[in-house]
Amino acid sequence: MNDLVTGDAVVLGLRPAKLPSRALALVIDLVVAWTAYLLVSVAVVLSSGALDEAAVTALGIASFLLVLVGGPIAVETLSHGRSLGKLACGLRVVRDDGGPIRFRHALVRGAVGVVEILMSFGVVGCIASLVSARGRRVGDVFAGTLVVRERVPAGRSAAVPPPPPWLVGRFAELDLSGVPDGLWLGIRQYLTRMDQLDAGVGLGMAERLAGELAERTGTPAPQEVPAAAYLAAVVHERQARDARRAFGGPGGSSGGVIAGDGGFPHDVSRAPVPAVPTPAAATGDGPTGSSASSRPSSTSSSAPQSSPSSSSSPSSSPPSPTGFAPPA
Repeated sequence: MNDLVTGDAVVLGLRPAKLPSRALALVIDLVVAWTAYLLVSVAVVLSSGALDEAAVTALGIASFLLVLVGGPIAVETLSHGRSLGKLACGLRVVRDDGGPIRFRHALVRGAVGVVEILMSFGVVGCIASLVSARGRRVGDVFAGTLVVRERVPAGRSAAVPPPPPWLVGRFAELDLSGVPDGLWLGIRQYLTRMDQLDAGVGLGMAERLAGELAERTGTPAPQEVPAAAYLAAVVHERQARDARRAFGGPGGSSGGVIAGDGGFPHDVSRAPVPAVPTPAAATGDGPTGSSASSRPSSTSSSAPQSSPSSSSSPSSSPPSPTGFAPPA
């Protein structure tokens, strides 16, 4: 699988498009473009009856360049790589680093496409796509672009691992408004694939992503927290805030929100509180105290006694199933 890799060396979930899907998208685009070109040509011929042959020829060349060359360039620039055919087939043109294309990328693709698609009827583009490892045609090579699939089956998407319990709610006051969507995507893709990476490579990726996230939030990452655990905790905090906005709930701290089944946040503040047995009063003033002291000793002896081994402490808690170890 030839996945895309961002500048942070994070593998993205977008996959290069296959030749059949690209060919189908190209056929749709060509049908639309040639239909528009024929309509414009008919309109030019009907409106240029009084012009000489040279003027009609000039208008025909201008119509060809504007509709068949300038049209696709304008559409890809305005839609960030989604033409009508690519939109129908679930494809998109992106840069080699996974970012959206600009006008210069669309211009190079359109200019080279005149030769390898229009003049050669797509033969040159098909051969180049078959030879290329990532299915790129000549225009993609010169422009530094790649056609990828945007529609990924839902069953293939991995869930983001939950953070360690000792980090839940710690970043409730963190300002996440300045974090761009591209960084969230990179963090999510890293967290879902960190088990497949080499230990040294994964640690380097986590540290770079954590540094960029801390720079965007304006708050440095805690030194005692591992970078991967820090990323998981911040992503969980964002998911908890999204859940509160979508389903309602307190808008303050998320200290009472923990990851439940399937990563769905649950509010532990609504969980039933177990009753704690209290020892009987040894002495008391008034009728209540005297009656409590006059009760048989069997009542107090039948109450369950808590043993030291039953008390929970952070040092005796079992290791977290998320794979993140708490700091020493």
